[in-house]
Amino acid sequence: MSAVAAPEVRRRRSASLWGLVAWAAALLFVLPIAWMVLTSLHSETDAATNPPSLGAGLTLDGYREFFGAATGASPWPALANSATASVVSTLLVLALAIPAAYALSIRPVRKWSDALFFFLSTKMLPAVAGLLPVYLVAQNLGLLDNVWLMVLLYTSMNLPIAVWMMRSFLAEIPVAILEAAAIDGAGLPAVFRRIIIPVSAPGIAATSLICFIFSWNEMLFARVLTGVRSVTAPVFLTSFVTSQGLFLAKVCAAAVVVSLPVLVAGFAAQDRLVQGLSLGAVK
Repeated sequence: MSAVAAPEVRRRRSASLWGLVAWAAALLFVLPIAWMVLTSLHSETDAATNPPSLGAGLTLDGYREFFGAATGASPWPALANSATASVVSTLLVLALAIPAAYALSIRPVRKWSDALFFFLSTKMLPAVAGLLPVYLVAQNLGLLDNVWLMVLLYTSMNLPIAVWMMRSFLAEIPVAILEAAAIDGAGLPAVFRRIIIPVSAPGIAATSLICFIFSWNEMLFARVLTGVRSVTAPVFLTSFVTSQGLFLAKVCAAAVVVSLPVLVAGFAAQDRLVQGLSLGAVK
């Protein structure tokens, strides 16, 4: 083997090794999800066997239980509440985070680093520490069991991380483009509409997806602040864990259905998500 070919061979072996490591890590993350889907298609008897039976017959009884064919409890109101709270709060977060990120990156305000630290410091308090004050305020204002209270909470919870993410995305926009637009007489609304939003679209997609996932999966505040009318999907999911026992097939079926919106959103925006995360990571 020539001296020139030896480094190329080592490079290919190294790439193959890292490829195998990546596949192993991917399988490690996917295996629990695949196991959950398989368990949801088993009967309760087969799902409870130890060790589990891989060759057991498949059935949709768990999904029928989730959609209320046997219990009479429909999941659609809970899914609608989660969708409303997640989508509306994500839109509000973007409407607030993009101008704030613009002021902290492209046209930095005075003491912008202090403002960024303030945004970050709001995430240092454990969520459970603010649960009682939020509950008391909501109770005094008559907002308990109200989906719009969840919209407000999710907006305030996701806004700091959205500002940080959008600032890193907007900081990558070449200033020369904005200066050229200003010379041509474009005002700030036109600059946002024609330059900033189209150029930072991958970053906006990444930020909105992360905010949507955080809102959809949140359960602590939803568990305490909602009741019957505004119960969300994660809270409805816990209703399948009863005093009679843990029914694995039904719980797994419910978990699959509740996870589908996030999975669909992730697959639909995966190209934009990768571009956005890469855009924010490269200086």
